[in-house]
Amino acid sequence: MSAGSGGLLIRDVTGQYRPAEADEVLLAAQRLLAAQVRGSDLMDSPAVVKDFLRSRLGHLPHEVFAVMHLDSQNRVLDYVEMFRGTVSQTSVYPREVVRDALLRNSSALVLVHNHPSGEARPSRADEHLTLTIKQATALVDVRVLDHFIVAGEVVCSMAEIGLV
Repeated sequence: MSAGSGGLLIRDVTGQYRPAEADEVLLAAQRLLAAQVRGSDLMDSPAVVKDFLRSRLGHLPHEVFAVMHLDSQNRVLDYVEMFRGTVSQTSVYPREVVRDALLRNSSALVLVHNHPSGEARPSRADEHLTLTIKQATALVDVRVLDHFIVAGEVVCSMAEIGLV
């Protein structure tokens, strides 16, 4: 990729410009999307949130379970990737989700995980996990608003299909 071919350039620590590597471009895009998501009202920007989740999880060859922490106005406080699994499953511990929500003083949560298989439809295990976490967080007055499943370019909202 050369400067004349329309490629992106970055400045290194010495102040010299060089062509950007693909992973550097992706990382910069993820940072930009994260900045747009953090502090935004989740209910006012579902497209931005879905773009962010696609960029973070859509390409991964293994499962990741993450939590978006929200304040009382549904503004994003933080996005935390809590558990990493294999190509087909992740162990998720509701106790740790509750603990993390309390540490961050969250009022609400959005659960997120990916399906490397490319199937965005929630499984029975996904439904059960969502219900379990919803019940556990309710005990400490933290609501679960949604559970997104990312499968490549597709992002499924369990709330939109009536499962949350």
